Amino acid sequence: MILSLLADLVLAFHAAFVGFVVLGGLLTLRWPRAAWVHLPCAVWGSWVVLAGWICPLTPLESTLRRAAGEAGYAGGFLDHYVQLALYPPGLTRPVQVTLGVAAVAFNVAVYAWAWRRRRAGLR
Repeated sequence: MILSLLADLVLAFHAAFVGFVVLGGLLTLRWPRAAWVHLPCAVWGSWVVLAGWICPLTPLESTLRRAAGEAGYAGGFLDHYVQLALYPPGLTRPVQVTLGVAAVAFNVAVYAWAWRRRRAGLR
């Protein structure tokens, strides 16, 4: 029971982290200091996707699930939980890289916008 709950907490944290990596730059529009937290997370998350790595949270969750008597899963977090909802079947590496680059480009655009607003004194 405890191990299953821990696995669920790792899953929830992982999902929140992915959302923060993709959309966290928007927080800097309201709270510029959020960049100090978001930028390292965005670099790590983007690097994991673009390098084709598996985030360490994925095997941690899978290990906890197996220890709790549940089925673990192979592959990455995105493959298991998000791919069917957000990505078409048969996701290819070039499409994955394109999505990673799009997330980086989105955040670069948000940071550029926030920087311009701040320079213009518009908070």
